[in-house]
Amino acid sequence: MSNVIEGKAFVVGDNIDTDQIIPAQYLTLVPTIPEEYEKLGSYALVGLPDSYPRFVAPGAMKTEFAIIVAGRNFGCGSSREHAPVSLGAAGTQAIVAQSYARIFFRNCMATGELYPLETPTDLTSVVKTGDVVRLDLDASTLTIVGSGEVCKLVPLGNAREVIDQGGLFQYARNNGMMG
Repeated sequence: MSNVIEGKAFVVGDNIDTDQIIPAQYLTLVPTIPEEYEKLGSYALVGLPDSYPRFVAPGAMKTEFAIIVAGRNFGCGSSREHAPVSLGAAGTQAIVAQSYARIFFRNCMATGELYPLETPTDLTSVVKTGDVVRLDLDASTLTIVGSGEVCKLVPLGNAREVIDQGGLFQYARNNGMMG
């Protein structure tokens, strides 16, 4: 995996729950079936209030937003793995939030879909939806390309290696922990 992710940011606030990320009626989609995985991505973040722009354009299967910038407690609510999977299926590669619900963070690691990075400061008032940002995983920084402002992030640590290898099961296979 590349150590730099660059693309448009999608900004959300605090307490974005798994029902907003992927509403329950779409949980019948099976992520291991390629067509259903793709369809799951088309429904990512459809549960957000109407005050937000559409994350995935109507009729599209992928989002134009590579990185989500969020406030506190991202991914709270139920423990569905479909939440990080739907965001990854939509084409998002990383989330930068002030904090995560523990189960969402673990599901990001387990599935290998997204890099869940933490920021010590609230970036939701600094980054605007549509801003091009550059996330450097090695340096643990987020750069707002237009202004050149660099924001320091909390390093992912050992979680990065698990995500780099495609999730917990692939990591275990690659490291002789399971056959």
